[in-house]
Amino acid sequence: MTEPFSEFDWCWKPFADLSALDVYAMLAARSEVFVVEQHCVYGDVDGQDVDAWHLLVYRRSADARPVLAGYLRVLLPAAAEGTKETEDSDIRIGRVLTTAGFRGIGLGQAMLERTLGLVGEQWPGQPIRLHAQARLQRFYAGFGFEPISDVHVEDDIPHIWMRRS
Repeated sequence: MTEPFSEFDWCWKPFADLSALDVYAMLAARSEVFVVEQHCVYGDVDGQDVDAWHLLVYRRSADARPVLAGYLRVLLPAAAEGTKETEDSDIRIGRVLTTAGFRGIGLGQAMLERTLGLVGEQWPGQPIRLHAQARLQRFYAGFGFEPISDVHVEDDIPHIWMRRS
């Protein structure tokens, strides 16, 4: 029996270590999912990527360039400083996505499990928060995240702030 997602490459890197192709794939996927699919016009390129760590999950292909299947970013407390929703001591997970061809296979769960492990190794004991789409509240609760705000609408989509201590 093969390991789940054994045909995927998991890349965990700070922005400075991303290749030009990584950045292109990341921004293209975020645009496709958050702007085009969700019909949401907003400034995705927000200046915070350069201080973030990024998880890019590529599906290997023998005959073509690897395809980005999933992505998320992790903002460290200093990178999130100055935003009213974030406490200075919290790490923040954001821009979580799986691309259309890779949904429904458990990739999002695997990405979050891996990210929580990596964050725990690199920054032990740090609380983590995220700004979840309200429809995903149960999903994130399964990883120990608890609501810390009311549901509110941002960019025409119901969201909720959640935190894991």
